[in-house]
Amino acid sequence: MQRRSQRLTGLACGLCLAMTTAVSAQAPAPDNTKTNARDRQTAQKTAGDQSNSPADLAITQKIRKAIVDDKDLSTYAHNIKIVTVDGKVTLKGPVNSAAEKTAVESKAAEVAGQANVTSQVSVTTGSAAKTKKHPKKGH
Repeated sequence: MQRRSQRLTGLACGLCLAMTTAVSAQAPAPDNTKTNARDRQTAQKTAGDQSNSPADLAITQKIRKAIVDDKDLSTYAHNIKIVTVDGKVTLKGPVNSAAEKTAVESKAAEVAGQANVTSQVSVTTGSAAKTKKHPKKGH
């Protein structure tokens, strides 16, 4: 009986190891090399460029709230970078669709004005497109 238990334990461990290896082989490692190289260029806005003026912080906060409050947007859209300097807003990051890109840009334009918004939002393909939207809150 003890020998059978040891065999089953060994078989279970082998299956876990095989499944772990198979899952890790399917998911390619994230590669942000191009994004990081782009963001090192001095003309590119990064989070470190965000102004601490009350007016710029208020603009950023209002845009973020409008985006996060839209539960139809994906996690990617909710995590878009918003950098505001002297009333000028830069949006950066991936979203799952052209509709999400338009929605994020529209929300920023409603707060800051169309002429004050620069979009560097990209529509992503692949695994990001499979990211689920936030679940609706139950009542």
